[in-house]
Amino acid sequence: MICRMWHGVTPRSKADAYTAFLKQRAIPDYRSVPGNLDVAVLRRDEPEVTHFLTVTHWESEESIRAFAGDDLLRAKYYPEDQDFLLEFEAEVQHFVVAAFADAA
Repeated sequence: MICRMWHGVTPRSKADAYTAFLKQRAIPDYRSVPGNLDVAVLRRDEPEVTHFLTVTHWESEESIRAFAGDDLLRAKYYPEDQDFLLEFEAEVQHFVVAAFADAA
């Protein structure tokens, strides 16, 4: 299993709207790809900005390729992101999951 992590920053004033966008557009897009095991969006509010960390788990590199394209580490952005994000980090991070415990 591969964990893929993306980081983004919005103005604090746009954080609620961006959260709604992620729930309505981005999460369903991730989940529609065969081999995507789960999606979690983490949020940390600061006085002026909000940080988002999207953490996804994938069965294989082939699954990630179906989502992100051939450059596996290149971040995938949606056209709507330009209305929210302060910067566009070029790459994501991948980690091989060495140990995992199910919530059950």
